Amino acid sequence: MASSQQPGRSRRSQPVLITEAQPSLAEQHAARKRRYVLTMAVRGVSLVLAAVFYQTLWLALIFALLGTVLPWIAVMMANDRPPKKKLDVNRYSAPRPDRILENPTRPGRVIDH
Repeated sequence: MASSQQPGRSRRSQPVLITEAQPSLAEQHAARKRRYVLTMAVRGVSLVLAAVFYQTLWLALIFALLGTVLPWIAVMMANDRPPKKKLDVNRYSAPRPDRILENPTRPGRVIDH
C-alpha cells in the first residue's frame, strides 16, 4: 500500500529567487557595510606594515600611501549603490521592405456583407 505523503522535503528559511529582481535595500546595505569593513581592515594592515618596513623607505611609503587613500575609497564604495540593470526598451523601427504592403491606400479585395 503506497503512502500518500510526500517524502520529507527540506524547508528553506529564504524563498527561492525565481525573478530578476534586485536585492532588497537591507541586503544591499549589509553588502556595502561588509565591503567597508574589509577595506578599512586592509587599511589598518597597510599602516602596520608601513611601520614594520620603516627602514625600507620606498616600501613604507607605498603602505603609508595605501593607508591614506583607502579610507576615501572605502567611503565612496560604501555610499555607492549597485548599478541599475539595463532594461530592454522597445523602440520604433521602420518595417522591413518585404513587410510593407504594396498599396495600403487601395485595398485589393473588399468583402461586404
